[in-house]
Amino acid sequence: MSDELLESAMRRALALAQNGPRGINPQVGCVILSPADEIIAEGWHRGVGTPHAEADALATLTPDQTRGATAVVTLEPCNHHGHTGPCSVALIESGIARVVYAIDDPTPEAHGGAARLREAGIEVVPHVLADDVRAFLADWLFVATHGRPHVTLKWAMTLDGRIAAADGTSQWISSPEARAAVHTLRELSDAVLVGTGTIIADDPALTARGPGGDLLAHQPVPVVVGERAVPAAARLFDHPVEPILEPTRDLAAALADLAARGILTVLAEPGPTLGAALVKADLVDRLEVFLGPGLLGGPNTALGDLGVGTIADKKAFAIVKHAVVGDSIWVRAERADEKES
Repeated sequence: MSDELLESAMRRALALAQNGPRGINPQVGCVILSPADEIIAEGWHRGVGTPHAEADALATLTPDQTRGATAVVTLEPCNHHGHTGPCSVALIESGIARVVYAIDDPTPEAHGGAARLREAGIEVVPHVLADDVRAFLADWLFVATHGRPHVTLKWAMTLDGRIAAADGTSQWISSPEARAAVHTLRELSDAVLVGTGTIIADDPALTARGPGGDLLAHQPVPVVVGERAVPAAARLFDHPVEPILEPTRDLAAALADLAARGILTVLAEPGPTLGAALVKADLVDRLEVFLGPGLLGGPNTALGDLGVGTIADKKAFAIVKHAVVGDSIWVRAERADEKES
């Protein structure tokens, strides 16, 4: 079988994977090729508790059709009992002769399917279009390897690093174009996170809105972290998606809970105390900073104390993007260690 044919089949499997829901389980697609290299079945994972992509595709075929066939799947077939049985076993029992996959499963409980297939005498061809599939599954892979969602911390500040005037007013530090970019960031995130202090002080809606105030197509799950009570009349409860309240100061535990709920990416828009706590705990992977043209002076800095006593101990981020948005500057930075990896 030619490399061109394998890549074509993998592209089709990747397209099928996109039909599946985003969440705690990876989006996986599979195609079955006959011994004559024709697609005879397709499948994808449709959510928690449903057959995995391989089983979904195999279900439409008879044993005569699967014997000697090739399965092309975007993720290494699983090797464990979860809501369903191991896909590696299903493939072995089907009579499949060859399994082609893109990337290894990084989860310890599911990894090992490729080795099991080889032990059963099945030809295994790994890492076909691995970069394409890795890019598609980047958010899920991050959660699978870190045990928490990818966290982006956002704030808007003046040229001298202030987020509010002495009386607490902050509307508007950045340009309308910058604020529109923030709403796009919200729409692209699974959740938007703030602390109870922000809810009490500012009563934000936490929705993703267009220039006219209309709700954008995708709305992030609103998440509030902190032990103080959230007012019953908070606009948060008018959000089109039911909010998640994390009544704790244990940020790692709160993020782990979000991951368990299927949240892969979080946009944090907290005040300086919670923002600093996230950075101090090494729980921030990306910064989205909007720099407005004014000066305010005073103590209202973007972040509180990080426990950094000397320049050598600074929290290292690398700037990966900057752009002018209206009269503001948008800077994106990523954790230096993750960028290097």
